[in-house]
Amino acid sequence: MKKIYLDNAATTPLRKEVVQTMTTILLENYGNPSSSHSFGRETKTILESARKSIAKLMNTQASEIIFTSSATEATNWILRSAVKDLGVKRIITSKIEHHATLHTIMVLEQEFGVEIVYLPVLSNGVIDITSLESLFEDEVSTLVSLIHVNNESGEILDIEEVGKLCQSNKVLFHCDMVQSVGKIKIDLQQLPVDFIVGSAHKFHGPKGVGFTFIRKNIVLQPLIYGGEQEKGFRAGTEAVHQIAGMAKALELSYDCLEKERKYITDLKEYCISQLQLTFPDIKIIGKQVFYNIVNVILPFESSKIGMLLFLLDMKGVAVSRGSACQSGSSKPSHVLAEFLSLEDQQKPNIRISFSHFNTKEDINGLIEALKTI
Repeated sequence: MKKIYLDNAATTPLRKEVVQTMTTILLENYGNPSSSHSFGRETKTILESARKSIAKLMNTQASEIIFTSSATEATNWILRSAVKDLGVKRIITSKIEHHATLHTIMVLEQEFGVEIVYLPVLSNGVIDITSLESLFEDEVSTLVSLIHVNNESGEILDIEEVGKLCQSNKVLFHCDMVQSVGKIKIDLQQLPVDFIVGSAHKFHGPKGVGFTFIRKNIVLQPLIYGGEQEKGFRAGTEAVHQIAGMAKALELSYDCLEKERKYITDLKEYCISQLQLTFPDIKIIGKQVFYNIVNVILPFESSKIGMLLFLLDMKGVAVSRGSACQSGSSKPSHVLAEFLSLEDQQKPNIRISFSHFNTKEDINGLIEALKTI
């Protein structure tokens, strides 16, 4: 039985070139980059070359890129330091953020009494930012934290508009760009953001490594103390092979961007057309959805919810109902529960997410598996 992987919003397969890059470094460049001898200097050169490569691809300065173990770690660091060190008293966000954001701000509310304001979410899954500017009028020190591409619905935030509002009102803006880094061109000199976070495993790089962009002149205090790695911001010996793998993955993603974007877009359209042909009562979630994600409500009995992913997995098909962090639950995700009607919440849904490794045969296999269910 051929297995079909359609859960690329959860994680992506590594490109072969990335594996080769990492393997070479593991075998040949094992020096500690903080060491002063030639082994360390060679590894330090690889580390800083990766930083420069990522910075160049995103049109920013290498000094503004800090490596972390994940986007989750980076988000925790930024939000906590903004409150503890930058004097932020209010965080404006939404209830459809990734749990890395939501759980962190809940703790900040409990620990420091930070005011949390949740922007409303419209019935199509779009964050309503129309009230955003009015929230800045009282001059309370504020940070806005919003996701660019929602990891469950695929809905896209207008970060240009949000960023300009924040910039003109001298409000900090943190953007979770985990689902969009490596899949669209990002120009950080032009994009009005103060912080973004990215994760390598979302664009065909290794797990366990990510990065954050911190706009120059913004000084955060370390989340992890110890050595002077990462300019003193993040102690701990850097995982050079993973960082180099991430840089290689991002380079290849941007080299192949237009070709792969068109391929994935066509594949998604084929998937939607086949689903609609087979299940005419299917409902597509969202309005302005990113090109590699589709979340659909299936016209199946509610009794199928609990077993749907299991039955698909038994047939070799990997999809999800939402974030991998809460997979296996028969309840609707916190994202979909925020804007779907109660009737739609009681129906089975699946999130299908694509990469350039997928084919039309994969889609046909998914359709056949759903038909048997």
